[in-house]
Amino acid sequence: MGGSTAKAASEFSRIVTLDRLGDRKVIERIEATVAERALVMGRLGLLSLDGLTADCRIGHGLSGLVTVECEWVADLSQACVVTLAPICQSLSGEFQVSYQALEGEGVVENEVLVDPEADDPPEPLPREGIDLGELVVQELAVSLDPYPRSEGAELPGRYRQSEGEGETNPFAALKVLKSKQ
Repeated sequence: MGGSTAKAASEFSRIVTLDRLGDRKVIERIEATVAERALVMGRLGLLSLDGLTADCRIGHGLSGLVTVECEWVADLSQACVVTLAPICQSLSGEFQVSYQALEGEGVVENEVLVDPEADDPPEPLPREGIDLGELVVQELAVSLDPYPRSEGAELPGRYRQSEGEGETNPFAALKVLKSKQ
């Protein structure tokens, strides 16, 4: 990596500056340091983050697009929502992001059309460059299990809903009134 990237203020930042984006593909392998992993752990509410690496390719696509393709791997642990015991896991994924240079800087369109079936539109190309580390952390965040549960973890009986208790809701009274008619 050497002097090819700039530093930014986020927890795990690896910026590929625009001057590096020539006609050839830029290939970067990024790895979070111990200090960066600790900061990402705090941001994502993890118990541990033992590794976070990514292999990224940045190049020019059709119509002036800049494309980023990354494959990432993370070794981490989350707390079980029932027992709070650590759940160790290795996650991995791939993603692709497209960027488009803004032609009229500062011009904001009044109307945005969204087609849910179409591919995501390209992001505006940041002036300072593309932050590969932040892209990887965002992908890791959406890949986490929001309710991690240890195998065989059961709620204690006092917290479980008992039989017939499911009927105690605001509409149960209406159901009784309707049955009297």
